[in-house]
Amino acid sequence: MRTTLLTAAIAVSCAAAGGTAVAGEGMWVPQQLPEIAGPLRKAGLRLDPKQLADLTGDPLGAVVSLGGCTASFVSPQGLVVTNHHCAYGAIQLNSTPENNLMVDGFNAATPADEITAGPSARVFALDSIEDVTDRVQAAIAAASDAPGRTRALDDIEKSLIAGCEADAGFRCRLYSFAGGNTYRLFKNLEIRDVRLVYAPPGSVGAYGGEIDNWMWPRHTGDFAFYRAYVGRDGKPAAFAADNIPYQPKRFLKIADRPLGPDDFVMVAGYPGRTDRYALVEEFRNTEQWTYPTIARHYKALTALVGAAGDKDPEIEVKYASTMRGWENVLKNYDGQLAGFARTGAAATKLAEETAVLAWLAGQGADGEAAIAAHEQLLALNVQAVATRERDLALGQFNNTGLLSTATRLYRLAIERAKPDAQREQGYQQRDLPTIEGGMQQMERRYVPAMDRELQRYWLGEYLKLPAAQRVKAVDAWLGGNDARAVDRALDRLGRSALTGNDERMKWLTADRAAFESSKDPAIRYAVAVMPTLLALEQERKARAGDSLAARPVYLQAVADYKKSRGEFVYPDANSSLRLTFGNVKPYTKLDGTPQQPFTKLEEVAAKHTGQEPFDAPQALLDAVAAKRYGGLADRRLKTVPVNFLSDLDITGGNSGSPVLDARGRLVGLAFDGNWESVSSNWVFDPVMTRMISVDQRYMRWIMQEVYPAPQLLKEMGVPAKE
Repeated sequence: MRTTLLTAAIAVSCAAAGGTAVAGEGMWVPQQLPEIAGPLRKAGLRLDPKQLADLTGDPLGAVVSLGGCTASFVSPQGLVVTNHHCAYGAIQLNSTPENNLMVDGFNAATPADEITAGPSARVFALDSIEDVTDRVQAAIAAASDAPGRTRALDDIEKSLIAGCEADAGFRCRLYSFAGGNTYRLFKNLEIRDVRLVYAPPGSVGAYGGEIDNWMWPRHTGDFAFYRAYVGRDGKPAAFAADNIPYQPKRFLKIADRPLGPDDFVMVAGYPGRTDRYALVEEFRNTEQWTYPTIARHYKALTALVGAAGDKDPEIEVKYASTMRGWENVLKNYDGQLAGFARTGAAATKLAEETAVLAWLAGQGADGEAAIAAHEQLLALNVQAVATRERDLALGQFNNTGLLSTATRLYRLAIERAKPDAQREQGYQQRDLPTIEGGMQQMERRYVPAMDRELQRYWLGEYLKLPAAQRVKAVDAWLGGNDARAVDRALDRLGRSALTGNDERMKWLTADRAAFESSKDPAIRYAVAVMPTLLALEQERKARAGDSLAARPVYLQAVADYKKSRGEFVYPDANSSLRLTFGNVKPYTKLDGTPQQPFTKLEEVAAKHTGQEPFDAPQALLDAVAAKRYGGLADRRLKTVPVNFLSDLDITGGNSGSPVLDARGRLVGLAFDGNWESVSSNWVFDPVMTRMISVDQRYMRWIMQEVYPAPQLLKEMGVPAKE
């Protein structure tokens, strides 16, 4: 079967009849932008599409990754804008019950007042992208078996990254596209001193909370500002008092024209993951088990931690970021499940896959190879499903605060004994600052009593496993199958010294022998279960090696099938840079009620109840009552717009992405999708899919009238209006 580059199929299909790509659907890789120039212009782009292909030029050169969210430079002094919920971890990290920035907000009057976003905070600025497909595929093809293919990919990946990072200050990552039909090496400047500059009060930045999450209409001021700092030599450096603001080559300008209905908008960002090319059986496992199971557990965990937080302010503050993450995921999964049922997603996926396989049956040897690859992927899915309950319970138990620390430190000691190039990824020399940062900030997100209850929860789930899925090492450590055994185990773990930061720092440099002779109960657990964890890891790697041989073949066949029908093809999201485009658009809800594309300032006040999450600040209510619009009212709305809808295709990871107008100016920040569209990660629904963004005029209004930051408005070139 041919394994030609997926982009070749894309180029052919998009070139036909002026291009079949349309506004809305599609997370386009930068290399595709020349091929979709026609659709971009038709949708309303006023820039030369070639300008967008310059990833270090204006405007895409201003877009950065935060390693989970997207952001952008908005001043020559390293000012970075992103979502409030993307900065929430840093806001929580700097909060205490006595000084709760999550509630009160944060506003640094001068750069000297800016505070660290934490030792693990990063800003990644793209430097270059290199296509390395031939080298990677050759290395994989030379391997003789499935484990060998996984090792070959790991070896070539580490080699490519090491060469890429030979220049100090850069962080590189190898991305696989279309299951391994294309590989690209991204080189990013890694800025390690990131500071919190501005976050509005939680009653603005998180207005509506989980009640409004994924909903429309929306009235959330979901924005915050960081600043990137570097050493005095201009190169990336760890946090230091005498570091200076980074001076980016590109930064975005605030739009000078009002955004309106049907206007062109585009988003550049780092979407995390979509599964539109997943097999039907993979989809069914997700629909029938993964989403319902994870949602059920997260509901139980939020109730558990929420009840504890009601009694203990320390738990409430330290677990706030964790709780928000759980709440977001479980509501998203519930929405996806509802969307699957509403759209008949399973039937759609089955029809698509059946059509591909029928087409392949008439394609000779190439078709036979693709059908065989499909069968291999089905077999791999069966293997993964067989141990899913064990993998979830054991994985989550080991991911609780104390045990994740112990197992990670012990694994680090094991890997450190090897030459750096032979260490497991995540434990190489390049990873040490991230590991150390995680250890340092643990105490701000960890309460021993709460961690004990989370351990108890997941041990309870482990004890429910059928005998065939139980793990001998865990059973031996546990020493029983009842509540008393669990209590004894938790009592032992409670005597661990790893709850202290100084103790964790000590073990960062300890050797393997020190761990294996330790009497610390958490370390003893890590030593006891590590052989099993490594064996399970090897099983996963063997399956991954089989997938490396099968998935590129099958996904190339899917691309060829779509090309034969004149359809457009874009790879699934994988956290790499993408561009999506479309227009400001209303939609009609499932109950038939039409929705306007903009929400208004007065609607914020109308939602106000005085109780969280609809507890708007008094300064906001006063300004609305006085119609103090600060020169930011839209003439069509006759008030300040708050949030707006567009038909763009985004997913998790796009949060904080700059929304740009036809001339590349900043008109807002993407922060959510509507409830009806969350299932589009699997099957895109062009009728219902809408992106929700905060309008830059509302951001500026908050910074003028509610939580003033004139210094930042001036820095961005938009001084306060009268």
